[in-house]
Amino acid sequence: MNIPDKIKKIKSELPEKVKLVAVSKTKPNEDIMQAYNAGHKIFGENKVQDLVKKYEELPKDIKWHFIGHLQSNKVKYIVPFVSLIHAVDSMKLLKIIEKEGRKINRPINCLLQMHIAEEETKFGLYFEEINEILNSQEYRNIKFVKISGLMGMATNTPDKEQVRKEFAYLKSCFDSLKSGIFKNSKDFKNLSMGMSGDYKIAVEEGSNMVRIGSLLFGARNY
Repeated sequence: MNIPDKIKKIKSELPEKVKLVAVSKTKPNEDIMQAYNAGHKIFGENKVQDLVKKYEELPKDIKWHFIGHLQSNKVKYIVPFVSLIHAVDSMKLLKIIEKEGRKINRPINCLLQMHIAEEETKFGLYFEEINEILNSQEYRNIKFVKISGLMGMATNTPDKEQVRKEFAYLKSCFDSLKSGIFKNSKDFKNLSMGMSGDYKIAVEEGSNMVRIGSLLFGARNY
């Protein structure tokens, strides 16, 4: 099955409210253009250098999502054009995104990354840390970052019930924030959870944004 057909198939299986982020990391422009010409406009990259290069070379109406671990010294390269940063995992990073957004007078949409997996290697904040950040004076001073939701990655395990439990927990945290700190916010609406191997469970547990790469483009190119 070619890339346009795969895009069409996955989109047809997703509820209407769920956005598909086509994870194009390591993939050539030709593959991205196949998806683009089939009508898809949201792509995810995890390396700043690759993202900047693709932004410069590909159509300007593509909505680029940065989905990797973002190093603070590279924030400035993507703030002029990035549509959404998925993985903000510290107050320090928030403040740097704020500083760079302020320089160019552009508010930046961001998701807070929550640590929900058992693996210690996964990045992310615990729920207590998120509440601490959101209730701090430092956060209240921020004007050029829009927190538009949460993101998380489940444990890489064949145990589907564990994965389901982790996604359900992330959804409960999202709901808690949406009805609490963000109850008057129109921006706080994205719950980014679910990848090629577990997106169906994520959608069942309330995800409205899935990040799918290998199912669309095949195994990553190293």
